[in-house]
Amino acid sequence: MSHSPQLLLLPGLAADERMWRGVLPLLPAALRPAVATAHQDVGLHTIEDFAARLLAQHAGPLVLAGASMGGMIAMEAARQAPERVAGLALLGTTARPETPDMRALREAAIELFEQGRLREVIEPNVAFAFHPDNATRPELVQAYLDFVLDAGASHLVRQNRAVIHRPDARQHLPGVACPVLVVCGEADQLTPPECSTEIAALVPGAEHHLLPDSGHMLTMEQPETVTRLLVQWLARSGWI
Repeated sequence: MSHSPQLLLLPGLAADERMWRGVLPLLPAALRPAVATAHQDVGLHTIEDFAARLLAQHAGPLVLAGASMGGMIAMEAARQAPERVAGLALLGTTARPETPDMRALREAAIELFEQGRLREVIEPNVAFAFHPDNATRPELVQAYLDFVLDAGASHLVRQNRAVIHRPDARQHLPGVACPVLVVCGEADQLTPPECSTEIAALVPGAEHHLLPDSGHMLTMEQPETVTRLLVQWLARSGWI
């Protein structure tokens, strides 16, 4: 299918391809699935910058599957270049700007990151990132800690600041004309289900799913279900 768009997977804050490890191998090869890395560029500091670099790095039409911060980047890319974005899959994310309470929490975390005290922030965050049943799975928690701690303080500071200053994506969502899939864990504490419900309500014709027994890290907690929903949506959209 030479005219098919490329499927790009956008990780969340401080994440990398390991966030998509259970999903990527099962995706249709015809869409040339790959994990985007624009958010890792140390010279970029905003969601708008990440989206622009993503579009510059990858030619042709794109289907963007973004989790958490990756979803914010995907929505911004669709705003910047709607003619390039053929589809959006938004997983455990929000279109809202930062709240004052979350900004205060992130600013406090940034202070600790700048002092090299990463574990003081990241280890307690496990309880918020995962469904309670999954927060006690050692292999899952260790995989999460590994990629976040591997990202290092500079990436954590830079990406948290980008999220703090993210744009309000709700303004342009009603104009999104491409197919959109919205998925959220029912126990997501970081971008609660009402955030995904709001996105789905704003985008004409959006497909919306809430996953039981899943928190914020749904690509890790329920990779088989996420893959199934993605593949079914890709097929209904005519790309496979």
